[in-house]
Amino acid sequence: MKIARSFVTVWVTVPGRPLAVKRSRLSVESGLSDCAQISGPLESMDRWQGVEESGKQWRVVFKTHSRLLFNLEALVIANHPDDTLQFLERPILAGSKKYLDWLGECAGTPPKSTTRRRSKTH
Repeated sequence: MKIARSFVTVWVTVPGRPLAVKRSRLSVESGLSDCAQISGPLESMDRWQGVEESGKQWRVVFKTHSRLLFNLEALVIANHPDDTLQFLERPILAGSKKYLDWLGECAGTPPKSTTRRRSKTH
Protein backbone atom coordinates (compact mmCIF):
# COMPACT_ATOMS: atom_id res chain seq x y z
CA MET A 1 0.00 0.00 0.00
CA LYS A 2 1.22 3.48 -0.83
CA ILE A 3 -0.10 6.91 0.15
CA ALA A 4 -1.21 8.88 -2.90
CA ARG A 5 -0.86 12.63 -2.55
CA SER A 6 -1.49 14.00 -5.99
CA PHE A 7 -3.61 11.55 -7.97
CA VAL A 8 -7.33 11.86 -8.61
CA THR A 9 -10.23 10.20 -10.34
CA VAL A 10 -12.66 12.35 -12.29
CA TRP A 11 -16.25 11.25 -12.86
CA VAL A 12 -18.07 12.48 -15.96
CA THR A 13 -21.39 11.36 -17.41
CA VAL A 14 -22.36 11.57 -21.07
CA PRO A 15 -25.60 10.80 -22.94
CA GLY A 16 -24.20 8.05 -25.19
CA ARG A 17 -21.52 5.38 -25.46
CA PRO A 18 -19.90 6.88 -28.60
CA LEU A 19 -19.37 10.14 -26.68
CA ALA A 20 -17.88 8.23 -23.75
CA VAL A 21 -15.45 6.43 -26.05
CA LYS A 22 -14.47 9.68 -27.80
CA ARG A 23 -13.73 11.50 -24.53
CA SER A 24 -11.82 8.54 -23.18
CA ARG A 25 -9.62 8.29 -26.26
CA LEU A 26 -9.01 12.04 -26.39
CA SER A 27 -7.95 12.15 -22.75
CA VAL A 28 -5.54 9.21 -23.01
CA GLU A 29 -4.11 10.25 -26.40
CA SER A 30 -3.45 13.78 -25.14
CA GLY A 31 -1.81 12.53 -21.94
CA LEU A 32 -4.40 14.22 -19.73
CA SER A 33 -5.41 10.91 -18.19
CA ASP A 34 -3.61 7.62 -17.85
CA CYS A 35 -6.74 5.54 -17.88
CA ALA A 36 -10.39 6.11 -18.69
CA GLN A 37 -13.00 3.52 -17.80
CA ILE A 38 -16.50 3.49 -19.31
CA SER A 39 -19.50 1.99 -17.57
CA GLY A 40 -23.12 1.99 -18.52
CA PRO A 41 -25.73 2.43 -19.47
CA LEU A 42 -26.82 3.98 -16.18
CA GLU A 43 -30.37 5.05 -15.49
CA SER A 44 -30.32 8.69 -14.42
CA MET A 45 -33.15 10.59 -12.74
CA ASP A 46 -32.85 14.27 -11.96
CA ARG A 47 -34.58 17.62 -11.90
CA TRP A 48 -33.46 20.06 -14.58
CA GLN A 49 -34.91 23.58 -14.58
CA GLY A 50 -37.79 22.42 -12.39
CA VAL A 51 -38.72 19.45 -14.57
CA GLU A 52 -38.12 15.83 -13.53
CA GLU A 53 -36.25 13.90 -16.19
CA SER A 54 -34.85 10.42 -16.64
CA GLY A 55 -32.68 8.79 -19.24
CA LYS A 56 -29.65 6.66 -19.97
CA GLN A 57 -26.12 7.92 -19.44
CA TRP A 58 -22.63 6.46 -19.53
CA ARG A 59 -20.03 7.19 -16.86
CA VAL A 60 -16.38 7.79 -17.65
CA VAL A 61 -13.90 7.62 -14.78
CA PHE A 62 -10.56 9.22 -15.61
CA LYS A 63 -7.42 8.57 -13.52
CA THR A 64 -4.87 11.35 -13.60
CA HIS A 65 -2.55 13.69 -11.72
CA SER A 66 -4.17 16.63 -9.93
CA ARG A 67 -2.00 19.13 -11.85
CA LEU A 68 -3.78 18.06 -15.07
CA LEU A 69 -7.33 18.71 -13.78
CA PHE A 70 -7.90 22.10 -15.41
CA ASN A 71 -6.71 20.89 -18.82
CA LEU A 72 -8.77 17.70 -18.54
CA GLU A 73 -11.83 19.72 -17.60
CA ALA A 74 -11.32 22.03 -20.60
CA LEU A 75 -11.04 19.00 -22.91
CA VAL A 76 -14.21 17.43 -21.50
CA ILE A 77 -16.21 20.69 -21.69
CA ALA A 78 -15.09 21.34 -25.27
CA ASN A 79 -16.31 17.88 -26.30
CA HIS A 80 -19.54 17.63 -24.29
CA PRO A 81 -23.08 18.40 -25.54
CA ASP A 82 -24.45 19.64 -22.19
CA ASP A 83 -24.09 23.19 -20.84
CA THR A 84 -24.07 21.94 -17.25
CA LEU A 85 -22.14 18.71 -17.08
CA GLN A 86 -20.99 16.47 -14.28
CA PHE A 87 -17.25 16.85 -13.69
CA LEU A 88 -16.46 15.56 -10.21
CA GLU A 89 -12.94 15.13 -8.88
CA ARG A 90 -12.25 12.58 -6.17
CA PRO A 91 -8.82 12.27 -4.58
CA ILE A 92 -7.06 8.92 -4.56
CA LEU A 93 -5.89 8.62 -0.97
CA ALA A 94 -3.92 5.39 -1.24
CA GLY A 95 -3.46 2.37 -3.48
CA SER A 96 -1.14 -0.42 -4.47
CA LYS A 97 2.46 0.74 -4.81
CA LYS A 98 2.91 -0.75 -8.30
CA TYR A 99 -0.26 0.86 -9.60
CA LEU A 100 0.48 4.29 -8.16
CA ASP A 101 4.06 4.11 -9.44
CA TRP A 102 2.68 3.36 -12.92
CA LEU A 103 0.22 6.24 -12.62
CA GLY A 104 3.06 8.56 -11.62
CA GLU A 105 5.19 7.50 -14.60
CA CYS A 106 2.37 8.07 -17.08
CA ALA A 107 0.78 11.26 -15.74
CA GLY A 108 0.99 14.01 -18.34
CA THR A 109 2.85 11.91 -20.91
CA PRO A 110 1.09 11.07 -24.19
CA PRO A 111 1.46 7.38 -25.12
CA LYS A 112 4.16 6.31 -27.56
CA SER A 113 2.01 3.69 -29.27
CA THR A 114 -1.46 2.20 -29.16
CA THR A 115 -0.15 -1.27 -28.26
CA ARG A 116 -1.27 -2.65 -24.90
CA ARG A 117 1.55 -2.51 -22.33
CA ARG A 118 -0.03 -5.15 -20.15
CA SER A 119 -2.94 -7.50 -20.19
CA LYS A 120 -4.69 -6.47 -16.96
CA THR A 121 -7.21 -3.66 -16.83
CA HIS A 122 -6.43 -0.50 -14.90
